[in-house]
Amino acid sequence: MSSFLDPQEQLERIQFGAVDLINKQDFLKKLKKSQAKNQPLKIKFGADPTRPDIHLGHTVVINKMRTFQELGHHVQFLIGDFTALIGDPSGKNATRPLLSREEIEENGRTYAKQIFKILDPEKTEIVYNSKWLSNLSSIDFIKLASKYTVAQMLERDDFTKRYKSGTPIAIHEFLYPLTQGYDSVALGSDVELGGTDQLFNLLVGRDLQSQYGQEAQIVLTMPILEGLDGVNKMSKSLDNYISVVDSPKDMFGKTMRVSDELMFRYYELLTDITASGLEKLKKDVASGAQHPRDVKVNLAKFLVTRFHSQQAAQQAEEEFHRIFAQKGLPDQIQEMKMSPESSIALTALLVKVGACSSNSEAGRLIEGGGVQIDGQKASDKKLKMDLKSGQSFLLKAGKKFFMKVHVS
Repeated sequence: MSSFLDPQEQLERIQFGAVDLINKQDFLKKLKKSQAKNQPLKIKFGADPTRPDIHLGHTVVINKMRTFQELGHHVQFLIGDFTALIGDPSGKNATRPLLSREEIEENGRTYAKQIFKILDPEKTEIVYNSKWLSNLSSIDFIKLASKYTVAQMLERDDFTKRYKSGTPIAIHEFLYPLTQGYDSVALGSDVELGGTDQLFNLLVGRDLQSQYGQEAQIVLTMPILEGLDGVNKMSKSLDNYISVVDSPKDMFGKTMRVSDELMFRYYELLTDITASGLEKLKKDVASGAQHPRDVKVNLAKFLVTRFHSQQAAQQAEEEFHRIFAQKGLPDQIQEMKMSPESSIALTALLVKVGACSSNSEAGRLIEGGGVQIDGQKASDKKLKMDLKSGQSFLLKAGKKFFMKVHVS
């Protein structure tokens, strides 16, 4: 172990940006004991490979794992190839469909590659929970199930809501928090991390460790990251996400779409900034010492550098300035999805996207040279367009209206 920070300083750095820390006093004792014995703590984070790729919302917890690595602790990234067969009911209002073994194995291999865009591979241990859970006999599972009561399970918010509404809860769903908790027993975890939606499961692990005669793990939860819309959590299904495998150009451009207010949250949860550093950044923007656009550019460069390279970040910045700044385009441009449509009049399109209130207004704007499509002036008010699936174009109307249209 090679941390240069004393236990109190470690505690302050680790809890920065966190939501739940259960509990602080026990954690401080573990940190002191770890330093006294020069023995790193075992830090666990588990992810079920239910999807093939990771977006920045997933990396909030992984960033905190990186902090633990920098402080000299031992990180165990657990791929839940067994628990994925059960399906995590967290936040679900219905039973989740089960994945095939082939899907889980392929997604697991993808996860293992992507996390090393953040974590140090030499300081990361990859573990699969099928190694111990597959070896549990039916008798072992019955004994494990005896550790928790139905009443305790129904304390879980999503189970409570489904029970009260009469929505079915399958028996196997009760096994999920028990098997995740048993992972902590099998690994002898000192700390387990997760999102706020995982709090119940993490506490089950803490309880089970005590019942198996182990010192209870510390539970640390991180917030759910809002997506580019600033409202909903980052999600592929809502198309408000930045993937860790996005191209440098796309990653940079998407980051520049984040609102000025939301960018501080991205700094807090996705970068290495300290609490004092974040506070200074906010004050500098508020006072005018730094322009929000420049601060956002630095955020975009940080992310591209982390997931690609410094050279890629520099190239992405130069391309962004070339396309947007030199053409007088704003940093944030609205986007709209439209269905394929043949021979739609440009005037009707301008009304449809909200650029004009009527076809006659749209016609006057076109004749006055105030409409551009992908930078090319459209001067024929009788122009008709074919909107084909997969097509995207930038629509400019007047001096201030910009809309990125995606046809799908």
